[in-house]
Amino acid sequence: MAQDIAVKAEKHLPKGVFLAYKKDKTPYYRSSFTYKNKHISLGSFDTAKEANLAYREALRLVKDNKYSLTSYNSKRHLSFGKWVSIINFRDNGYYFKTPIYMKQRYFIYYLDQSTELKFDVDDLFFYSTHTIMKRDGHLFVSDYGMQLNIKNRYGIKNFAVAGKDYIFVNGDDTDFRYGNIKIINRYNGVSKEEKKGRISYVCKIHINGDYIIGRYSSEIDAAIAYNKAIDILKNKGININYTINYIEDISSKEYAERYAVIKISKKLKNIKYEV
Repeated sequence: MAQDIAVKAEKHLPKGVFLAYKKDKTPYYRSSFTYKNKHISLGSFDTAKEANLAYREALRLVKDNKYSLTSYNSKRHLSFGKWVSIINFRDNGYYFKTPIYMKQRYFIYYLDQSTELKFDVDDLFFYSTHTIMKRDGHLFVSDYGMQLNIKNRYGIKNFAVAGKDYIFVNGDDTDFRYGNIKIINRYNGVSKEEKKGRISYVCKIHINGDYIIGRYSSEIDAAIAYNKAIDILKNKGININYTINYIEDISSKEYAERYAVIKISKKLKNIKYEV
């Protein structure tokens, strides 16, 4: 019945509105418009009236510069993300499906109306093709079917602690520009320590509590020590799912040479693991 009514009404649909059907044959309405030779979908709506209001709103956005990002409110007919995309296209000449607004040397990705994430232009292609989502305080994108924590793109590990393992230089944790992210501890189990002007790298591993593997003069040696500790524990039948440090800065030959001579705490070698 609903489908028959929709078919009859299709001949009288206002401009910019199109009839469509869900898999169960339920009718709904889509809206779109063309601007600067670009055909832009505005979304799906329950009624033709709602779809037409979105269409007319999009036309007003591109024709009148008085509408800005801050003009958006809950009474608008377009989604906030679409509002951002259209205004960016109007102002900067680039249309992105994700809610990006270009600045002179960086861009803003609007996670929502009150949350602005800043990125370098080097990341523009990635975020114009990947939608950022937030869950349990973590920001991630779906990439090849997997959820990717966006902090991983900047060398920040999943369990890294802000202020200890990395910092945002200007104090703004929504500013992901490369110059604003400083990695303090790059490797799993490794932390930098300074005492009386001397810097060392402490390597720890968690078993039943934290165990100190050793203190080393270089960050790479500490990272290799962590890997060696994992191997020792596995040989003792302790198969905890540790993440091995991947070290790019040295050759495989140098890695093997360092691995052979790096010393590990005797307490770790003699540890008895209780499940």
